[in-house]
Amino acid sequence: MQLYNKLSAKERKELIKKAGKDRLTLSFYKYAHINDPQEFRDRLFFNWDKMDVLGRIYVADEGINAQLSLPAENFDSFKAQLDSISFLKNVRLNIAVEQDDYSFLKLKIKVRKKIVADGLNDKTFDVTDKGVHLNAEEFNALLDDENTVCIDMRNHYESEIGHFKNAVTPDVDTFRESLPIIESDLSDYKEEKNLLMYCTGGIRCEKASAYFKHKGFKNVFQLEGGIIEYARQVKSQELENKFVGKNFVFDDRRAEKIGEEIIAQCHQCGKPCDTHTNCANDACHLLFIQCDDCKAELNGCCSTNCKEIHALPYEEQKALRKGQGNSNDIFKKGRADYLPYKKDLRNIFDVLQTKV
Repeated sequence: MQLYNKLSAKERKELIKKAGKDRLTLSFYKYAHINDPQEFRDRLFFNWDKMDVLGRIYVADEGINAQLSLPAENFDSFKAQLDSISFLKNVRLNIAVEQDDYSFLKLKIKVRKKIVADGLNDKTFDVTDKGVHLNAEEFNALLDDENTVCIDMRNHYESEIGHFKNAVTPDVDTFRESLPIIESDLSDYKEEKNLLMYCTGGIRCEKASAYFKHKGFKNVFQLEGGIIEYARQVKSQELENKFVGKNFVFDDRRAEKIGEEIIAQCHQCGKPCDTHTNCANDACHLLFIQCDDCKAELNGCCSTNCKEIHALPYEEQKALRKGQGNSNDIFKKGRADYLPYKKDLRNIFDVLQTKV
């Protein structure tokens, strides 16, 4: 029985093109107790592979976190299969704002210790004691409240290209880094301020809201369904859109346009730009923002050094990589000294001072 992906991304892309079927990109998550994550993972792969589901799914004993795509014609069957699983019945599905048939090219379902790497010891607090969930209209109203501090629970490379107006955008590489920073910087405001949080689809806020309530914050709120669901409600209900720029997504699209503004800049020349790319040098693959002019000049690379390596014959590139570990820059998501136009992000104290 095949319980793993056998096709390369190139082969899968050709099959999708040949099939000529529209695909949906969606995401969902659910915290739940899973007794045997490996068995659950194998069962999902067996069922979803038959439906031509592609994506990146994490399973742990605490639940599931899924980003995926599937043929639109298979959506009803997929939904029925989810509903057959007790804790996933009627789970909220975040449908992508912008569809792309090639958003995912492999089906990867992995068993992990946690569905989000948060660095928390969940045994010290009740993860079900969450903050108040808000829809888009309620979120907008609380965002305008002068007693509110709105925190972007995503990482710096996500918020750099788009965020809510007046939101704090912590300059962090990982979700786990943001938690102690927020707690420390807002320690004097635990009772008097509204702590309003948001993320891409809601999963990070789900855990963070319970954590901050455990740490003594009295007024904790989160955007239900995250930016993806917010965009859908804003459009369907004709609400004011308070999100500026793009929403970073973790698939081959890399972003969805939510607002019309371009708030970021090319990391190499400083021109207005909000398009992320991975360095074309296989020994680097640094994620950074690059405009079309710099992409043409540097052949999709982050530096002249990478450009020179990328121009070498494949076997020479492979020989240079032999015995070398992956560059730490890959995991720093745009933190490199040779990228002079990385945007500075707003910290909590800057926002608090504007509300005094």
